[in-house]
Amino acid sequence: MSSATFDPIIGREFIGRVRELARHSDSTTNYTRTYLTPAHQDASGRIAQWMREAGMAVRVDAVGSVLGRYEAAAPGAKTLLMGSHFDSVRNGGAFDGVLGILAPIACVAELHRRGERIAVSIEIAAFADEEGARFQTSFLASRALVHGSGAIGELLGRRDAEGIPLAEAMRAAGLDPSREFAGLDPATLAAYVEVHIEQGPMLLNEDRALGVVTSIAAGTRHLVKVRGEAGHAGTVPMPMRHDALAAAAEMVLAIESRCSAGGSLVGTVGILEVKDGTGNVIPGEVRFTADIRAADEETLRDASRDVFARCEAIAKRRGVAIEVAKTHAVRSAPCAGWLQDRIAASIERVIPGAPARRLSSGAGHDAMILAEVTDVGMMFVRCGAGGVSHNPAETVSEDDAALAIAALLDFLRHFDR
Repeated sequence: MSSATFDPIIGREFIGRVRELARHSDSTTNYTRTYLTPAHQDASGRIAQWMREAGMAVRVDAVGSVLGRYEAAAPGAKTLLMGSHFDSVRNGGAFDGVLGILAPIACVAELHRRGERIAVSIEIAAFADEEGARFQTSFLASRALVHGSGAIGELLGRRDAEGIPLAEAMRAAGLDPSREFAGLDPATLAAYVEVHIEQGPMLLNEDRALGVVTSIAAGTRHLVKVRGEAGHAGTVPMPMRHDALAAAAEMVLAIESRCSAGGSLVGTVGILEVKDGTGNVIPGEVRFTADIRAADEETLRDASRDVFARCEAIAKRRGVAIEVAKTHAVRSAPCAGWLQDRIAASIERVIPGAPARRLSSGAGHDAMILAEVTDVGMMFVRCGAGGVSHNPAETVSEDDAALAIAALLDFLRHFDR
């Protein structure tokens, strides 16, 4: 496969690997792979095997991420880091994250097959925990790689739904939660590049296979607790109630209303739980999550302020108490202009005839964490099925996979920073 050759067989083999990896699931009925479960560890081993077959030296880091390294043409060269995550959301899609691991492995395999080395060393990071679905630890693995053991110390006591602490899960997986380790040395890095499904419909609607990411949106997540007063469903008059669920429902709609202002702003309530919920009892306590994102910090800040002011006003009017705790925050991350241009040039060599499409990302990615220490770039690959992601319908075609690999290989062969 030359640097700008489309090879459909490569796409077919790639999709086969995606499907094979998806069989390593916590569930027998859907694709769910959360941090440090047996399925997660099995997937880790399969990725490591594919890296070795591609000619890479492989190691597993202190939090379970798998890293494969392919040395440069000359000693002392900087490292181009690539990768993404291999954990998933619950009942998710098979391409989210793993596309950004398997595509660079395919490129290195081709370089190795031809005996080629490039100007930089290539390191591929298969991040063990990005979604944070099990322990609510988003970006744990990339934070650990970038910042070292200090990035995870305060998380070790977090428990999963079964009450298992993170530290215990690490020990069960053969990891040492007390181990101290340093983060990346930014001076050794040339850049970080991530390939990812778009997780949206823009490329699909414009009939484009690939795109160049310009920036990644800022985002916050909050856990909101609403406390009212439980009571008998048949005996408490409606005007006298302090219904925590009714108040929470109004708050959810307030979030939807404020975050429908347009532009890049979005707001989502993904979890809503009634504590000790019973059909004939007025809900006394409710918890829900609030995820708010925007392309810029100012829009995010203004929307978050307005959302929680509205929630406070609703709580006061309904006679309930509200408690809001921020559980996650990431700043917007611009992609480096020089990387955008080089990714665009590679896409245009593989798919000639029009300038590469540039678009922002509303989803979070490990690239946001790497942007704290080095320049980052991202390539998007078109989603099928209406652009849906974090959903079992999530899909990428064989042809689009082959084009992505061809463009990434072209990018690597022209990388000379």
